[in-house]
Amino acid sequence: MKDLFEKRLKNMGPLGMYKDIAEGFFIFPKLTGQVGNRMHFYGKEVITWSVNNYLGLANHPEVRKVDAQATEKYGLAYPMGARMMSGQTELHEQLEQRLAEFVEKEAAYLLNFGYQGVVSIIDALVDKDDVIVYDVDSHACIVDGVRLHPGKRFAFRHNDVESLEINLQRATNLTQKTKGAILVISEGVFGMRGTQGIIKEIVALKKKFKFRFFVDDAHGFGVLGKNGMGTGSEQKVQKDIDLYFSTFAKAMAATGAFVAGDKSIIDFLRYNMRSQIFAKSLKMVLVEGAIKRLELLSKNNDLRDRLWTNVRLLQSGLKQQGFDIGTTASCITPVYLSGSLVEVVLLTRELRETYGIFCSIVIYPIIPKGMVLLRLIPTAVHTKQDIDTTIKAFVDVRNRLQSGEFKQNLSQVLQLLQTVSA
Repeated sequence: MKDLFEKRLKNMGPLGMYKDIAEGFFIFPKLTGQVGNRMHFYGKEVITWSVNNYLGLANHPEVRKVDAQATEKYGLAYPMGARMMSGQTELHEQLEQRLAEFVEKEAAYLLNFGYQGVVSIIDALVDKDDVIVYDVDSHACIVDGVRLHPGKRFAFRHNDVESLEINLQRATNLTQKTKGAILVISEGVFGMRGTQGIIKEIVALKKKFKFRFFVDDAHGFGVLGKNGMGTGSEQKVQKDIDLYFSTFAKAMAATGAFVAGDKSIIDFLRYNMRSQIFAKSLKMVLVEGAIKRLELLSKNNDLRDRLWTNVRLLQSGLKQQGFDIGTTASCITPVYLSGSLVEVVLLTRELRETYGIFCSIVIYPIIPKGMVLLRLIPTAVHTKQDIDTTIKAFVDVRNRLQSGEFKQNLSQVLQLLQTVSA
């Protein structure tokens, strides 16, 4: 009989296989200092393009003041129980009402975490007779929720209406036999490519097929649409989204999440989402902080204007220099590079070590095999100097990549990275 741990340790998984090469520098890196456009990495100041602080609220003075006052008032314990048992407060309800009004839904339900929330929403909604149809590029929280589904699921090609229709027809045929229902899932903004989901086109298919539509708008909420209402507002179909979800971890620079929709289905989720029923209530410090963040997010368009000025400067500057940033229609700025994984690893090391540019390197399994991209997240607190410096650095390392300077073998890469981490 095999030992479970020995069996697992023989295969560290698609990310764990890079542990010896990447840990501490590419995987589990330590950024220190105040969250902002410039932080510290291995003791050096770097321009930070990997923090989802879209509107700069992480260190906004009004936010910091409310966070501090709430900590002084409540500490980090209250409320101590699950909301269903002893963790319900008027402020939780107040935040839910304000969130629902903001995204133009009847009701909202506050969640402790985004990832956990999405998995649990899917678990609560569907049973073995139901079918899920989802975009193949969906975030891991959607994929994991779908994988736990005991019934059938069909993935459609990313933002491909024809593929979606084919799979909706398959789902319709199947549910006619099982007497089940159909749930379609997409993202408002896809976190790696930066593309907006085909929300408007999916909504239009409701005329042909019977399904409910769930949108994870983590990267659209606060950034796109009227006053930052999100991708549904941007595409003018917010009212046709049956369940609208977002996390606080992006534009609100906080912890928590919410789901909004008709009061009847939100009430169902309140009584059936196991991740909330059996977990402590979101702490009051986070609730008060979220109320202040929502107030600033919904009423201060100056923050959004500064963000989009920076987005346009960064993306247009990269395109003018001939970089491939795909078809992003959001703040997320992917830079696709040609070269081996080893070359791109060395290029990224140079960006961090020599040029003081910290952005994320994204590989499989986070994105499909055969793709390598550098991912930049512009924010309202970046400066034109940050952008100009970054574009110049990208031009330099691309030229060095094309000259063959980064063509080295794996053992050389390991030696270099061990030198950095020493």
